[in-house]
Amino acid sequence: MQPRRILVVKLRYLGDVLLSTPVVASLRSAYPGAFLSMLVNPGTEPVIEENPHLDEILIAERTASLLRQLRFALALRRRRFDLVVDLTDGDRAAILSRITGASIRVGFNREGRWRGRLYTHVVPAHPHATPIIRQHLMALEALAIPAAESLPLLRVRPADERAAMDALAAIDIGPHEPFVAVHPGARWWFKSWPAERFAGVIDHVQGKLGVKVALLGGDRDAGIADAIVGHVGTATRSIVGRLEVLELAALMRCAALYVGNDNGPMHIAAAMGTPVVGLFGPSDPVVWGPAGPGHATVHKGIDCGPCFPHGCRRGEENCMRLIDVDEVSQVVERMLDRSLTERERA
Repeated sequence: MQPRRILVVKLRYLGDVLLSTPVVASLRSAYPGAFLSMLVNPGTEPVIEENPHLDEILIAERTASLLRQLRFALALRRRRFDLVVDLTDGDRAAILSRITGASIRVGFNREGRWRGRLYTHVVPAHPHATPIIRQHLMALEALAIPAAESLPLLRVRPADERAAMDALAAIDIGPHEPFVAVHPGARWWFKSWPAERFAGVIDHVQGKLGVKVALLGGDRDAGIADAIVGHVGTATRSIVGRLEVLELAALMRCAALYVGNDNGPMHIAAAMGTPVVGLFGPSDPVVWGPAGPGHATVHKGIDCGPCFPHGCRRGEENCMRLIDVDEVSQVVERMLDRSLTERERA
């Protein structure tokens, strides 16, 4: 039977939601007439706001009020989904998947927990490191749904593009002027490269290579951005805290190169077609690296990894501090040279 109403669940972070969009595209291709919804955490919805394959975006209720949680659960059930594809691999999402009452519910249970009993189909755990997009598509394959390999889809609006151009103009970067975007943010400290080393790369790009750098980030990145500015010896051009998610995506598309930690903005840059240099520590770039061709990652892969998400035991000797400025600068120089050459040919 063809499902009439489908729900995709991804209760994680910004980059995780974006990396789920190939599943949405495959479902739309397999069931063009179905009503397709996606359930995500608050604050992650911008990366799917303009997704052409979705009919509806649902925001998970995050509250201590049991009454509000109950109301949300009942509203979810009233939507009468036929098929739920839960890509979260977490207990809360599994419970919500079961509450929908959908006759077919597929999800992950890598830890072998009780939540596996809440699904009708559990995706077999892959024994080897596998890109997360490929893992997501395995959920469809468990149901014999055609799963087309594709890249994450992120679309922006004309208003976002105008805001991006205005932001670049405000830091003296012209409409067609090549620049490097640097985003130093990280959700956890042990996934963050030190501020003074980001400053060293910025000085290398601006001082030796003669290319301007735009320092990016959200409000929560203001602290590390200020620390970087304090160490930079060349000019500083900061747009930290000035742009919304889709405006930031539009700006990233203009960049010749993106440099940053393993975080959501890294995946946004890759989705916008910008070459990425990703700095990896506790997570495996084979699994979580930027999707698509033409990117580079720097990763030490020491014997205590992958430790994420349980936390770091090495403190100041953590894996991100094993990555030095010269190493990253060499990768950035090589990647930037290739990007600028390709731009000239275009």
